[in-house]
Amino acid sequence: MPALRKYETSHPWLTFKVDLRQVSARLWIALGEAQSKCQHIAGVPLQPDIAAEMHRIYLARGLLATTAIEGNTLTEKEVRDLLENKLKLPPSRQYLAQEIENILGGFNGILKQVERRRLVPLSTQLIKFFNAQVLSKLKLDPEVVPGEIRKHSVGVGTYRGAPAEDCEYLLDRLCEWLNSINAPDGDEVIYGLIKSILGHVYLAWIHPFGDGNGRTARLLEAKFLLEAGVPSAAAHLLSNHYNLTRSEYYKQLDYTSKSNGDLRTFIEYAVTGLVEQLREQIATVQNQQLMVSWINYVHEKFGAQKTPADRRQRDVVLAMSKKGGAFKASDIKQLDPGIAAQYATKTPKTITRDMNRLKKLELVEAGPAGYRAKIEAMLAFLPTSIGKPPQPQPKAQPADKPQLELGLTLPTG
Repeated sequence: MPALRKYETSHPWLTFKVDLRQVSARLWIALGEAQSKCQHIAGVPLQPDIAAEMHRIYLARGLLATTAIEGNTLTEKEVRDLLENKLKLPPSRQYLAQEIENILGGFNGILKQVERRRLVPLSTQLIKFFNAQVLSKLKLDPEVVPGEIRKHSVGVGTYRGAPAEDCEYLLDRLCEWLNSINAPDGDEVIYGLIKSILGHVYLAWIHPFGDGNGRTARLLEAKFLLEAGVPSAAAHLLSNHYNLTRSEYYKQLDYTSKSNGDLRTFIEYAVTGLVEQLREQIATVQNQQLMVSWINYVHEKFGAQKTPADRRQRDVVLAMSKKGGAFKASDIKQLDPGIAAQYATKTPKTITRDMNRLKKLELVEAGPAGYRAKIEAMLAFLPTSIGKPPQPQPKAQPADKPQLELGLTLPTG
């Protein structure tokens, strides 16, 4: 009988298997919703400039989240400025920008491989390469060598990483295990999401490097998500969730080892947070699409008419739409400088006539708070239950319990 490795005594939860037969129905529902929403985002049509702006926003948030959870103090605006080559930092804070640039380089490298359909199997060498990327050009402690397995004990708080002598072996086991998990056709996002969470937690458990383990884990996470077909704008959302719920993230991570490797609660925590972020992202996409459709609709309503009054009324309703809310008649001419110029020589009666015309065209409506744009006219499929109280649902009988499965016990490698 072969002698036990040291980690088998110190870290018995490193078993390289997970049994998903006993997870809650809530998790299965969330996994299905995550896959569906990722597919919707991937196929949504957006104007190129709007799509590019959304990508910049979520990229900045993701890069910040990946580094902020380990202490980076840059703001989202500063990260946006960095992406646009506009950030100016004093020498004492330059390392913060370097941390962001390292993660960006790693993410872009993964994305290019996926775009070229070159899916590189996970390997210990690749994980080392990710670590070398995240630590590139940073000042490190003397015992930390980027991309090399540590030779000393490390930890986070009270948690200690696996014994240094076992780290290489454990990374080999991790890669073999995750590479053996193959998704059935149509379930790529679900399996990619689970693999990204497993890889993240196991890398945190093993803690194979002297520094940058968390950032390396999040590059590993991005690899699995992007390869599974998660759109790049959504591939950062898990990291953002961990950062926004940082105390809960550490609490959940702590529980995984203290429970002897029970990953069910962490997986549910991660997937639930991802779904919440995907809902927000889809709402943003829908709002952008709604505004584009509304602008086109307003232009169609005025048709070929191009009198000064037509142009002024069109500009007014579009400005109201952009600002949102209701406006008193006296506030209309102050919507923006262009509209103020068009009303400069007009009397209040002109505003009244313009508003009456826009009401007749059903582009605005008047209420106690003032005039507002009727953008909701574009919402063709409102739920029929709006405004109705929720109806009581019958309790499910035991026979109705979902019997969903996801590979049951994943391969042990």
